[in-house]
Amino acid sequence: MRKILHIDMDAFYASVEQRDDPGLRGRPVVVAWRGARSVVCAASYEARVFGVRSAMPAARAERLCPEAVFVPPDFARYKAVSKQVREIFLRHTDLVQPLSLDEAYLDVTAPKVASPSATESARMIRAEIREATSLTASAGVAPNKFLAKIASDWNKPDGLFVVKPSQVEAFLTPLPVSKIPGVGKVMEKKLADIGVATVGELRGFALEELQARFGRFGAGLYRRARGIDERPVEPDQPVQSISTEDTFASDLRLDELGPAIEALAAKAWAATRKTERVGRTVVLKLKTSDFRILTRSFTPDAPPASEAEFVAIALALRERVQLPASTRYRLAGVGLAGFRDADEVPVQAPLFASA
Repeated sequence: MRKILHIDMDAFYASVEQRDDPGLRGRPVVVAWRGARSVVCAASYEARVFGVRSAMPAARAERLCPEAVFVPPDFARYKAVSKQVREIFLRHTDLVQPLSLDEAYLDVTAPKVASPSATESARMIRAEIREATSLTASAGVAPNKFLAKIASDWNKPDGLFVVKPSQVEAFLTPLPVSKIPGVGKVMEKKLADIGVATVGELRGFALEELQARFGRFGAGLYRRARGIDERPVEPDQPVQSISTEDTFASDLRLDELGPAIEALAAKAWAATRKTERVGRTVVLKLKTSDFRILTRSFTPDAPPASEAEFVAIALALRERVQLPASTRYRLAGVGLAGFRDADEVPVQAPLFASA
């Protein structure tokens, strides 16, 4: 049985800013550029009290928290701290799978540093992070990645939560189904329609019934409801693509998709800021009301240099959809693919730079 940690730095970008500027400590800090198209990269816990969250439009964050201090992101500093944290992880195990600059899975089944338990490994790692960076991290300890990720969020900030193998069923039973990866608002409603609000209630459905209702995703629901996740921790898996999608409450025509595409592109762009790699290809995904899936993509000469450029390309990709104007769409997605290391990507002036 594996011993998995999920370690997540607490309000990472905002915490780095508060650490480096004592004047920001105890104040609501929002890491974001100001502007109509800007989104929040991170929010301190003082700002989260007001409802400010990552990937939220910066203008909305300002309305929610007028007293917020807006700080433009400094990714070079965040990457430097992330490297320090990564080096600490690697002292304890070679099986480290980074998810972004501020979180990673670790397999400590056979740790490099003598430790009586995975829980003690997590304690040591968190203490070393605090000592080296003056920042806090939360950790989840569990038999697999799915459970460890849920557990790491349990006692945030600066928390540690352990799910032992004997506790898996009891831990999962009362959780809302929204805790299962992939269960968004639309799927949550579909499950509610069949009387399922908690993981325990989901566990009452047979594999065959969930597959009949939800296809391959139904099989995933069946496994997660039982705490089953056989995915190994995979080190050195570079980011290849980042995307976000949404299923609409009612089907829309292509000419009505603009606001949704803009919002999805902003969210995807915010997610790309957490990786050290650079993506080149903009991808638009659409699903028609009769479940036909279309994808359109464009690779500019140089990677999108700003959120505005990324959004503009995503919107322009609608022109490549050659379906009747009356066609309605139930889902849209926007992503960035073709990621490369930064030093492998040519630098060019932004496509939409102002004169």
